[in-house]
Amino acid sequence: MQDRVNVAVIFYSSTGTVYRLAQAVADGACEAGGEVRLRKVRELAPPDAIASNPQWAAIVEEMKDVPEAELADLEWADAVLLGTPTRFGGIAAQLKEFIDTTGPIWRQGKLSNKVYGAFTAAGTAHGRHESTLLSVTNIFHAGGRGLNQAA
Repeated sequence: MQDRVNVAVIFYSSTGTVYRLAQAVADGACEAGGEVRLRKVRELAPPDAIASNPQWAAIVEEMKDVPEAELADLEWADAVLLGTPTRFGGIAAQLKEFIDTTGPIWRQGKLSNKVYGAFTAAGTAHGRHESTLLSVTNIFHAGGRGLNQAA
């Protein structure tokens, strides 16, 4: 019997699209027998900015019970799947801020020997999906010292 795989699905969503993708990814991992943690990253935008956009405010309300990602989720996981909307061909600042907090556990080698993947969405057919995914995957292996490498 194969051991159960721990899968952390960590995402940022301001319109709900990436949230729906994250739910689908989590559901698929569960159906395949994985133990899954669905986690959102901390919102950085001020409440008045969110309130000024009804769609954004609605999705924040809808996601209120989704736990926020913690470094412990990364340590626990065998596989980490990161979801982000496209922001000018790059990842959302909220997800980047979370990734930037991983230094202490990265230096301890706690992010090594895991499977990493990413998913994204954009508001247009040619919204730079590819460059967004490249910017995420650069984090995984940048210069041989990304998340998946011991310091």
